[in-house]
Amino acid sequence: MHKLMMGLARSMAILGGMVLSSLIILTCLSIVGRMLNTLFHGDLLQAIAPGFSNWVINWVGPINGDFELVEAGVAFAIFAFLPLCQISAGHASVDVVANSFPRGVNRFLRMVTELLFAAALVLIAWRLGAGTISKFENGETSFLLEFPVWWAFGASLFAAVIAAIVGIYMGAVRSYEFFTGRIQIWDGVEGEQ
Repeated sequence: MHKLMMGLARSMAILGGMVLSSLIILTCLSIVGRMLNTLFHGDLLQAIAPGFSNWVINWVGPINGDFELVEAGVAFAIFAFLPLCQISAGHASVDVVANSFPRGVNRFLRMVTELLFAAALVLIAWRLGAGTISKFENGETSFLLEFPVWWAFGASLFAAVIAAIVGIYMGAVRSYEFFTGRIQIWDGVEGEQ
């Protein structure tokens, strides 16, 4: 079961990374286009080669709707990275006090933390599902590109559901570890037995 969940988490992280990389390229191209457009609108190039500058201005500029695409893509990427962060104990934690607790207390704290994360991820997925349905029903579109907003919500919902599934799995694993005293998933957080 752990291999399946880890594979799912890694696949989502790879997909999120691909989307994020595409957004970085999109943003860079849009910035370069905006800079070139400003350059060709400038007094110097308009004075030297007005015909060429005006011709280039028709072809070069910022990418239309880049902010809308970045907004939708980053939301998906965040949810896509959550499963790997959850399964690998990659969340930030402050262990200044917890390191002095006995192993049983630390296992209890880890179980409670994982169960709270799972509950939060389920709540987020549930509410994102309600938002997706609402956006679908009212037909809202983005301002510039006019793509249906529910597409972005749906992609984020898909990733959020995967994150919730992994969160529930990790909550079950940490509960089992607490009640049996045996570590099922070694992640380096707990000290040697």
